[in-house]
Amino acid sequence: MDMKINQGRLRLSADVGGTFTDVAAFDEKTGHLKLGKTLTTPKRLVDGIETGVGKADASFASAELFLHGTTVAINTILERTGAPCALLTTQGFRDIYEIGRVNRPEAYNLFFKKHVPLIDRDMRFDIRERMDASGKILIPLDEAQVLEVASEAVKGGVKAIAILFLHSYRNPVHEKRAKEIVEKAFPDLFVTASHELSQEYREYERTSTTAANAYVGPRVRSYLSEMGTHLGDTGFTGTFLVVQSTGGLFDIEEAQNSCIRMLESGPAAGVIGSKTLCANIGLKNAIAFDMGGTTAKAGVIYDGEVLMTGGALVGGYASGLPLQIPMIDIQEVGTGGGSIAHIEAGALRVGPESAGAQPGPACYGQGGSEPTVTDCNLVLGRLASDRFLGGEMKLDLAAARDALDAKIARPLGLDPVEAADGILRVAATKMSHMVRWVTTERGLDAADFALIAYGGAGPLHATMIARELRIAKVIIPFAPGHFSAYGMLFADLRRDLVNTWFKPFADASFDEMEALYSAMEKRGAEDLHRSRDMMVEVVNQRGADMRYVGQEHAVSVDIPIELFKTRDRAGIKKHFDAVHETRYGYSNADEKAEIVSLRSATIGLMRKPEREAMGKGGPSPDAAGRGKRPVYFSGVGTVETQTYERALLAAGNRIDGPALIEEHASTTVVWPQDKVEVDAFGNLHIEIGRA
Repeated sequence: MDMKINQGRLRLSADVGGTFTDVAAFDEKTGHLKLGKTLTTPKRLVDGIETGVGKADASFASAELFLHGTTVAINTILERTGAPCALLTTQGFRDIYEIGRVNRPEAYNLFFKKHVPLIDRDMRFDIRERMDASGKILIPLDEAQVLEVASEAVKGGVKAIAILFLHSYRNPVHEKRAKEIVEKAFPDLFVTASHELSQEYREYERTSTTAANAYVGPRVRSYLSEMGTHLGDTGFTGTFLVVQSTGGLFDIEEAQNSCIRMLESGPAAGVIGSKTLCANIGLKNAIAFDMGGTTAKAGVIYDGEVLMTGGALVGGYASGLPLQIPMIDIQEVGTGGGSIAHIEAGALRVGPESAGAQPGPACYGQGGSEPTVTDCNLVLGRLASDRFLGGEMKLDLAAARDALDAKIARPLGLDPVEAADGILRVAATKMSHMVRWVTTERGLDAADFALIAYGGAGPLHATMIARELRIAKVIIPFAPGHFSAYGMLFADLRRDLVNTWFKPFADASFDEMEALYSAMEKRGAEDLHRSRDMMVEVVNQRGADMRYVGQEHAVSVDIPIELFKTRDRAGIKKHFDAVHETRYGYSNADEKAEIVSLRSATIGLMRKPEREAMGKGGPSPDAAGRGKRPVYFSGVGTVETQTYERALLAAGNRIDGPALIEEHASTTVVWPQDKVEVDAFGNLHIEIGRA
């Protein structure tokens, strides 16, 4: 794990998940990386972080940089535990948020449920004002009504107010004034306006995004304030940065206002780490697969770059709420190590309910009685009861078997081993569907990609998922159980901006485009200026949302800045045609296109840790052997399986399956017929065998 870098200081990063909290401590002076993992402490998350920092043999007082990713925002929405909110919107548009797009994604689902807004209808208020699509004021803002409505909402017990006025992306003057009025009268309220979060058209999506920010705002702001106070109490005098859903970093002040931007902060860091791994080993296309204790997530690295999106549906495609913010395109499913198996209508189901950190799986011995995915892996021999977390945490095999037997095996007429195998197969199928979604949605075939698997549970299940998807290669990075925390060390400061600009592409003025891009880049640079001492340089990336004339929806196209400098209209059109061809299997070089929005990313590049390659020619893998134990493999049966200590494996080592490769926070399952090779950076390359 030795690394080197030009200058010396200590960086700390912490990823707080639903079950475990992971910490990475990197000393730039010595090049040493130390890791810590502990159960998450839901009642006070900072306690778990502090414990993890201690296990990494570090302290906040000695750190100059603390990077943080957390699931607090996404969990607040999914669990519906946010603050009571009010929505102020343009007169006549009170019900936009509830009406949505009036589409029915699952036409034949008799149990379909429509999305449920985060703000009740009696707390959505019409305000007299109106702006046209060009930003011209048609009806002035009724300032007295704003104050009156806000007062009524406060009496109703709200802790946050969302403000969404029609066409504010074009002219935000009314939103700004309404926010000033509310904040002056009620300084303790969390107040957010849509133009601060989204500069794009589509009023429903902007309403939903603003409402979500208000809903999570008080809890996230309180948590980050608590974290900041705790850091101060420990003697930390460095810089505290939070990971955004784009994989970039932003400062604590911005994070406390634009809370919704940190929705997928932990998973995003893992994808950034995967991109760095791909660059190190010369891999262009990979699926980043993260399976923790509560959920499994997947993102895509395509042609060396992370695939981004302009929005997401929180809560699933069928009944989720849309968010209109730039973010890494990450799909998620409620399947993790702590996911509970249950019988529903005579069928076996896994998740989305999770045992979490408390009480945890039955085998944790903390009072949990429901069978989980982790219990199944223990019963099948894939986990050793005395080696979990390096032996720090003993697992109760009898408790796991009893939970499986009582809740699943006996009701279905199976023995516990068959029940455990069935649960893992169901879980693998659910996760493979999620991986397919993140690839096929963009017209990509998962079988053409390598699968980079991490998270505490990722290496346990990666080869099963690869078989489902006919993926030929799986890569397990070093320290997979801490990989998202490690990935934060490679994140950069970042500011993404979007400007809706409807223009026929053939008539679009390059002078106008340059002026709009320059304004966004200037604003992005100003936002990053507070952190200028940490940046090596600032770079800009440009893109556009484009579509063929007559289409409703657009595709996002990354466009090299050189094409704008040379005013290469044909080159830009060619990029759009290629993206459209990949996404939909269709393109037409002769068909007219139009621009919907312009996108800009301003990135403040930071110094990165550099992994040193290990020399080959070390000891044989036999030196890492830790004996054999019986392991059950679906379709094969129980096999005496060799186990290895990963830390003792050397570059160039080759292992034939079946095998278990164990390390502090994870275990890699190698199936019969699979072959493993350790690369120069300590990553495990698994070639999936075919029957």
